[in-house]
Amino acid sequence: MNLKTIIFIGITATIVLLGCVQPSVDANAPLPPTSTATNTPTATITPTATNTPIPQPLSEPVFYEAGNFPEGISPLSGLQVSDPALLEQPALLLSVPHFPIAARPQSGLSFTPWVFEFLIGEGTTRFLAVFYGEQPFTETPIVGDCEIRTEEFVSEGKILGNFVWYDQDGDGIQNSNEKGVSGVCIRLYDEQGELIEETSSDSNGYYGFSVEIEKSYQVEFLRPEGMSFSPENIGNEDSDSDANSGNGMTGMIAIKGENLYVDAGFVSSVETKVVSGQVGPVRSGRLLFKHIQNFFQNSCLIFAGATDLIVKDLPYCAQVHNTENGAGSMLDIERLIKISEKNAIRRGSNFNYASNSFSEIPPTGGFPANQLDFFVSSVNQTQWIYDPLSTSWARYVDNASEETIFTRDTDKLTGREISFENIIVIFVEHEVIRPRIADMHLEMGQLEGGYLFRDGQAYPIQWSTRATDYEQSTGLRRPIAFQNLDGNPIPLRPGQTWILIATPYSEVSEVETGHWKVRVYSPPGFGEY
Repeated sequence: MNLKTIIFIGITATIVLLGCVQPSVDANAPLPPTSTATNTPTATITPTATNTPIPQPLSEPVFYEAGNFPEGISPLSGLQVSDPALLEQPALLLSVPHFPIAARPQSGLSFTPWVFEFLIGEGTTRFLAVFYGEQPFTETPIVGDCEIRTEEFVSEGKILGNFVWYDQDGDGIQNSNEKGVSGVCIRLYDEQGELIEETSSDSNGYYGFSVEIEKSYQVEFLRPEGMSFSPENIGNEDSDSDANSGNGMTGMIAIKGENLYVDAGFVSSVETKVVSGQVGPVRSGRLLFKHIQNFFQNSCLIFAGATDLIVKDLPYCAQVHNTENGAGSMLDIERLIKISEKNAIRRGSNFNYASNSFSEIPPTGGFPANQLDFFVSSVNQTQWIYDPLSTSWARYVDNASEETIFTRDTDKLTGREISFENIIVIFVEHEVIRPRIADMHLEMGQLEGGYLFRDGQAYPIQWSTRATDYEQSTGLRRPIAFQNLDGNPIPLRPGQTWILIATPYSEVSEVETGHWKVRVYSPPGFGEY
């Protein structure tokens, strides 16, 4: 065992690296497959080779500097929102249970730019979900004619593929609020027009093939019944549709390296979303919530009661009463929206959540990472598997049994599988007041250590709640900020961020190259299995 110690300001975090190889980063490391077969459609056409299309330009890589975001871009996700007016409403913070197991799958987590996960005693954890900039909705996703792909994509060469989406406005351009189409049948042909492989899109619309360098291929997208193709090749290569609007074929694609720009858009008259349904379940409040509510200026904290010892310290603006079962009660989306609107009227829009930067280009200095395991107790384990197609981490949850079985986590509200672009582990001092009640020191003025996982890489980082020039000049707060070890902002990947709050003596280890494990240890006296 090779033991390294990284000393952060205010805390010494011991990082156990088992066989760690300094970066030669392989973002395409193979992932363990599971067995889910797709239907094998009969080929209906034999494509003829066409000239390689003239390459289209790529979009400029996204980069948003902390404190400086264009209009309509969420400072918590780095993504364009569908309604910029919603950015004027402060964040809603919702207490969501991970235990008992009856609370799973939770409803609405795929609409949250940030989720905090933290200890609540006896080997269990809970979530604080941050809703901001987008309203959740019930969705009946459009599905193609093949089985939805559920196995992890395994790359055995270069990757050709990417995204199949529902083009709601029919403009042929992918917008961040437009969702993927699952179960679309997709075929790969070689230069002679021979069918060599078939696959389908996953629940979020992603697909891929392993291909060989210096060879050429064509991709065929099979149009689902009742849908038509978007206009083709009218935008940048990474954000438009490449399927011929008549037959669903792409041009001949010469493989020079990874190509994750082969997309297909579909238009339909079918309504796929309804602003209704429920989010949650909702459970009780914890002392940690007061710190997070404070750095989300003007935010609205929602939970289902709290013990008499701490309830007076929690600045909530709404409560959901548990009247159903131990898993917690659900919150109607209509009520969630009304709470948000009323809180915005009451507290105003004098806030700025732009404390972090975002970039599509990964920082330098990362370590290979294709799997990340959270081990809290034998009945509370989570796996995050990196998906190079979506450049995000797929979440797998255990069955709360000592005979652990992992299954892909989904959002009950939409039926889609849950993936987050950024996974962050932060080491935080825990102060036990009594069993199952602890304060976690995320108050203003802290600077401690952690890890960022993005783009198949791991980075040692710092987190900070110290006052910047913004706080000092305005008297207002900004959310927790993430920095590299030199104290400069470390960019997150545009998308969602999952933050695990661990004790300072928790361990982060590399079990083997690319496979990381976080062992979370509870503070003495907090209650553990």
